[in-house]
Amino acid sequence: AGLPGRPGPGGPPRPLRGRGPHPTAPVLEPPPPTTDTRGRDAGRKRGPQHGRERDTEGKLKPHFARRQEVIELPPIDREITISDGITVKELSEKLGVKANLLIKKLVDRKIFATINQTMDTKLAEEIAREFGASTAKMTYEQESVQQIDLTEIDVDREPRPPIVTVMGHVDHGKTSLLDAIRSANVAEGEAGGITQHIGAYQLELNGRKIVFIVTPGHEAFTRMRARGSKVTDIVVLVVAADDGVMPQTREAIDHARAAKVPIIVAINKIDKPDAQPERVKQQLTELGLMPEEWGGDTTFVPVSAKQKQNIDLLLEMILLVADMQELRANPARPAVATVLEAQLDRGRGPVATILVRNGTLRVGDHYLCGSVFGRVRALYDDRGNQVKEAGPSMPVELLGLESMPEVGDAVQVVTDLTKARQIAEFREQKAREIQLAKTRVTLEQLHRQLREGEKKELNIILKADVGGTAEVLSDTLQKLSNDKVSIRVISSGVGAIREGDVSLASASDAIIIGFNVRPERKAAEMAEQEGVDIRLHTIIYELTDELKKAMTGMLEPVFREHYKGRAEIRETFRISKVGTVAGCYVQDGVISRDCQIRLLRDNIVVHTGKLASLKRFKDDAREVKQNFECGLSIENFNDIKPGDIIEAFVMERVAPEPPV
Repeated sequence: AGLPGRPGPGGPPRPLRGRGPHPTAPVLEPPPPTTDTRGRDAGRKRGPQHGRERDTEGKLKPHFARRQEVIELPPIDREITISDGITVKELSEKLGVKANLLIKKLVDRKIFATINQTMDTKLAEEIAREFGASTAKMTYEQESVQQIDLTEIDVDREPRPPIVTVMGHVDHGKTSLLDAIRSANVAEGEAGGITQHIGAYQLELNGRKIVFIVTPGHEAFTRMRARGSKVTDIVVLVVAADDGVMPQTREAIDHARAAKVPIIVAINKIDKPDAQPERVKQQLTELGLMPEEWGGDTTFVPVSAKQKQNIDLLLEMILLVADMQELRANPARPAVATVLEAQLDRGRGPVATILVRNGTLRVGDHYLCGSVFGRVRALYDDRGNQVKEAGPSMPVELLGLESMPEVGDAVQVVTDLTKARQIAEFREQKAREIQLAKTRVTLEQLHRQLREGEKKELNIILKADVGGTAEVLSDTLQKLSNDKVSIRVISSGVGAIREGDVSLASASDAIIIGFNVRPERKAAEMAEQEGVDIRLHTIIYELTDELKKAMTGMLEPVFREHYKGRAEIRETFRISKVGTVAGCYVQDGVISRDCQIRLLRDNIVVHTGKLASLKRFKDDAREVKQNFECGLSIENFNDIKPGDIIEAFVMERVAPEPPV
């Protein structure tokens, strides 16, 4: 017999006495395939003509042949469901076998595990197959909902408000139509009159509630619009009577059909002299949307958002279609919701706009949202009022997130906190692995391009006010790459432009693009010292147009912003017939009466406009310099709060640099 730890003749190595098992990894994954079958003398340069191997050559061949035999799997006799983050114990319960049998299978694969350890879904599939079971993959949230559905009875379900998504081409009047319905001015608050974020609003008509989701109409936001369709019950397709069917009208129809939801067509702007509603009907009939009066099954409603014409008729049609769908939900079950938008608020932390699809979400509930686990700290309705709970079809702002969720993630209320935390950690680890893999591929591609020396590369650091916008912008900018210039977004995030962003831009020779955000004061100073170019935009198509022109060397003369000064709002006063007046302290530079101003809240641009008045004490002032106090009011804007920042600037005409 050989010594402990050494192989005996013809036998595998034995472990040393007193050594425990190998340390276990957080997530069990299939081991990489091994190709080393050279035996105990691997690596030695000697053939079978030397020593004992020459005499035992014939005996070893059958031994290796046995090792290469393929193990026959048992026939499949059942199907089980597995979710991400499944543990060894849970898999054994689903298979109906003892956990130690599963652990033995894992040991055979050189994987040492405990019964409470999470498994990779691919490994779980392979183990289940060895026990004669096929698998169906679903998320933990889907599995939880499925289990609740099995125990729920129809009596528990109550009618719920319909969720309506308003879609259509850019500038066809989606926001104006909702504005007419809400009787509140939303359109003025959107940059350039274009909806930039997904907004969810709850309205009431004759005691019945309707929830509206407005998705942006610009083609850059196709992905956002697709997400809006996923949670909707009815699509209201807005088509301008003077423009007719446009490219995004077709896109909206495709999204609605993919989501299998009914479409109501609102022909807007019928008050215009050149309106042609019959032409619109003909165009939509060619796309498969035939009006009911022509023998089809699509409801058409002619409206004028500007004149508030036929708005009640449109709402009645929405409720009629909703009644035909028999929309029901159970308020007593644990809540399931969808993230419509996520943003970083300096005072409140990560904030998500969510839509409750079923059940009731309450303050204090624990939830799982993608790779985020947390507790509901506060809920705010669409009008900004704090509420204690949110029922089916109710849009709310959720506070209490530990990190930023992804747009489109499901929010699931959980009771097993340990399991939920375990799944969140598992998903976070998998996301990190995927991100690292993407980075490696990008670096390989970059190395190849630099070696070829043909393609110039424009590095961009992107910062936006909300997560959905940052994601869509990142995709949009990278698609602008052509055969001469490649655009690469090396970093994308939410919130103000910080010193770390400027450092990264300086090191990687990148430009920084801020969308609806501003640089922090120190970051702006650092950018000026380092020579880092910061471009600030509030409208998507203006940003893409500027980049396209710069890439083709056809950049026209532009107006560049010249910073003048900055003031902090200390107090606000409400004066009748004037509006809100702000008492300010000028921190640096100068605030001039004829400057344009920008109102910042947590470094997020809230409003851009002009001053209505500027005063020192009770006297009108042409300008107020640093370290002086002043009072000011803003034209057509009253949402001013203490702590807000006023930035003054002028736009100067700058001749473009000649293309290199």
